[in-house]
Amino acid sequence: MVSNIGAYDYSQENHYHVVIVGGGPAAVTAAIYCHRFDYKVIMIGENYGGAISRTFLVENYPGIIGSGYDLMEKFEEHYQKFDIPFEYERIVDIKRDESVGNGFISITTAGEKYYSDSVLVATGREHRKLNVPGEELLHGKGVSYCATCDGPFFRDEKIVVVGGSDTAACEALFLQQFAEKVYIVYRRDELRSEPIYTHRIEKSEKIEVIYNTNIVKINGKNNVESVVFDNGEEFECGAVFIEIGANPSTDLVKTLDVELNEKGEIIVDKYCQTNVYGLFAAGDVTDIREKQMITACGQAATAAYSIREYFDNLVCN
Repeated sequence: MVSNIGAYDYSQENHYHVVIVGGGPAAVTAAIYCHRFDYKVIMIGENYGGAISRTFLVENYPGIIGSGYDLMEKFEEHYQKFDIPFEYERIVDIKRDESVGNGFISITTAGEKYYSDSVLVATGREHRKLNVPGEELLHGKGVSYCATCDGPFFRDEKIVVVGGSDTAACEALFLQQFAEKVYIVYRRDELRSEPIYTHRIEKSEKIEVIYNTNIVKINGKNNVESVVFDNGEEFECGAVFIEIGANPSTDLVKTLDVELNEKGEIIVDKYCQTNVYGLFAAGDVTDIREKQMITACGQAATAAYSIREYFDNLVCN
C-alpha cells in the first residue's frame, strides 16, 4: 500500500511522491529503493539505459563481466518486477508548485506535467561534440558517438576514434573487430585511459595512436570520406567515432537556481542533497569525481535514504 505522506493525492494521475528524471543505473537504483520505502515513484527519461548501455564491455562492476546493454536489460527486469513505471519523455523544466509549498512540477517537451513532493535528477551527461565542419552534416553517415550502436556498419573500413579517455580506448578496442584498422586521434602526447586499456591498445596490431593531433574538418558527401588534421594533412577513413567527454545535463533545473560548479555539474552534499529543499541528484550529473556506474548506484541509494528522511521530516513538521 502506498504511503499517503506528502502534499498530493496520489490516486490522481501524474501525482507522485518521487519523480526520478533519467533512465540509467542511478535512476533505476533510486527507483527500486524508493519503491521499497513504499513511495509512489516514476522514472521519466528520454531513453533507457544511459551511457552504460552503449558500453561493449563492463568489467569493473562486481559480479558482472559482459556488455552494458545486457546489464541494463537485467536492471530493467528488476524494476519491472516491482511494476515501477517508466515514461519515455524528456523533462525540460522543473518548477516549484507554489500551490502546495514544497512540491515540484516536472514538465516534458510536450507540455505534460508531473507533480511530486520530491525530485531526483539522474540525467547523466550528453556527448560533447568536436564542433568542426562536416560533423553535423555527416552525423549518422559515418560520424557517430556510439561504437556499439554503429560499429558493425563499418566492417573492413579505416575507422578514426577521437579522444584519449577510458571510453575512447574501449571504443577503439571494440571497433577493431570490425575495422581494417582503427586510428585513435588524440590531442595530447599520451592516453589518459586506465593502464589495462592502454596495454591492450599497445598490444593490438589493428590499433594505432596518432598523438598531438586535432581534427579540424570531416569531409564527405553521402558518407565520411576523410578527416583533416590541424597540420593540414587529409586522412582517409570511413567513419569517425567521437569520444571527447560529455557535459552534464542540467538545463532542466535552471529555473530552480540549483547550485552548479564550474563544470556545470550539480553540487550535492554527502547525502546527495542539492541546495534546493526536496531536490536530490545522483550519478554523472553531479560533482562526484568518479564518473562510474558503481558510484552512480551508490549515490542513488544514498539519495533514496535522504528522500526517506525528507518525508520523515514532513511528518514531524
